Amino acid sequence: MSRARRRAARERPARSGLSRGSVKLRAMDKKLDLTARNFPTAQEEAESLIAPSRYGGPESAYRLAFTDTDFLLREELRPVRMQLELLKPEMVQTEQGIESTIVIFGSARILPPEVAAPLLAAARAEGDPLVVKRAEMQVQMSRYYDEARRFAELVTVRSRSMDTPIYVVTGGGPGIMEAGNRGAFEAEGKSIGLNIVLPHEQAPNPYITPELCFQFHYFALRKMHFLMRSIALVCFPGGFGTLDELFETMTLIQTGKCRRRPILLFGREFWTRLINFELLIETGMISPGDVNLFHFVETAEEAWACLEAEYGFDLPATQTGDFAVDI
Repeated sequence: MSRARRRAARERPARSGLSRGSVKLRAMDKKLDLTARNFPTAQEEAESLIAPSRYGGPESAYRLAFTDTDFLLREELRPVRMQLELLKPEMVQTEQGIESTIVIFGSARILPPEVAAPLLAAARAEGDPLVVKRAEMQVQMSRYYDEARRFAELVTVRSRSMDTPIYVVTGGGPGIMEAGNRGAFEAEGKSIGLNIVLPHEQAPNPYITPELCFQFHYFALRKMHFLMRSIALVCFPGGFGTLDELFETMTLIQTGKCRRRPILLFGREFWTRLINFELLIETGMISPGDVNLFHFVETAEEAWACLEAEYGFDLPATQTGDFAVDI
């Protein structure tokens, strides 16, 4: 090509009203057409759909299946709803970069010390011995709220600089659950809440990271999410729910259905009075070695030391590796 023709080719876009940059952008747009969607997204369809007046009533079957709540709540759709409860927390946590967690279980009824103390003062002023005794026990148990809060703060601060940070996950309610989320919140870290729809305790505590606050209908799927990313289970005193979660985890480990991970029980006196482990061994209900599935701890620092010994948190960050595994 002659010099004059090359000059004319360079000048042609300008003469046609397009800059060289505009031509380049148009070429890029054409390349993007090669991978453009062939169909509108489900969201676009749902937002643009306007039902004809004759078919806009509640009795109409005209709605898109995935926007039809009545249809999704039918008994036959239970498998679909279960799949959604599996997928939503999994996808969101992946998007948020959550790989490793420490689960904190414990009673929803354990009060913060700043709440328990005034209740005791009021009970003593009232003078009813039973009310006083109950209030005294609430004050005594409130120390576990403080330990859960301090432990969550310790986990959040100490793991922040690791290759794989560790996030606290709780059941999202009051009591020990609130303390766990609160400790992470006060350390300016994220934490997860896995709420369950119940006749009571439905509202999540105010310390959960909003984008990591989930709500479940199915207990089984909620418990599965507790364990899917967990590197440790930390149990504070609790009732039926706490025992259910503790024993399910120990059963999964004992039977080899999930990998072994530390189980820390806060408060030796509480747990040994509640569960007669020696009787279980004596009667052959468990093997003597099964008591090694868990460790008793009393303080946040002692619990963290157990985890350090297990995972080598004191090693250089690049050697800590990934902690979590699916079950």
